[in-house]
Amino acid sequence: MEPVEKKQRRPWVVGVSGASGTPYAAAVLRGLLDAGESVDLVVSRASRLTLLDETGIAFRDGHWREDLTTWLARGADGKPGTFAPDVSDVRYWAAGDLAAGPSSGSYPVKGMLIVPASTAAVAGVALGLSKDLLQRAASVMLKERRKLVVVVRETPLNGQTLRHLVALDEAGAVVLPASPAFYAGATHIQDLVDFVAGRVLDAAEVPHRLYRRWEGELGGASSRGD
Repeated sequence: MEPVEKKQRRPWVVGVSGASGTPYAAAVLRGLLDAGESVDLVVSRASRLTLLDETGIAFRDGHWREDLTTWLARGADGKPGTFAPDVSDVRYWAAGDLAAGPSSGSYPVKGMLIVPASTAAVAGVALGLSKDLLQRAASVMLKERRKLVVVVRETPLNGQTLRHLVALDEAGAVVLPASPAFYAGATHIQDLVDFVAGRVLDAAEVPHRLYRRWEGELGGASSRGD
């Protein structure tokens, strides 16, 4: 019998689909890494176009670590060098690699966060299409009863997408729309992005300090000293 490893790597799978909202994905990734979590990253083909359009960064398979570092260092306002990310515990899987680790239920992971989630990704997961690794990994989360958080980023939502979201909810996923709140005293676009990222990490039960939590007192945001 094979000896059991003392500390087995159990990452969070983060899937980035083609919806607008790559700053949300960057904030979630930074939050996971800051909390000492391991990450397995899947970037869909469509999301590369969105990332290029929103940030000017070309995400390349052969240079993914360099490109990821550049992306995570950029603030939501587009300013480079805002953050200093450590991506040493990130493993990247190509979206077309259906033999990748996260495609199997026997691959040890804590769960999966799809951020942002396009309506196409929502439909694919809800219908069990598994057309790429992102959808396949999400289907594995559902069948294995692991945490799946779907951060849908679209407005307005039509009836078909709403039905797909209900199906995901009934299957055990957490449906978390990318809806920033203002009670935390946001004064910058990064604050709004971090609020959504913080709620994603809350759903994953990962500790963070990305936003000011509600404490039951009105006016808390306006009384901040920053």
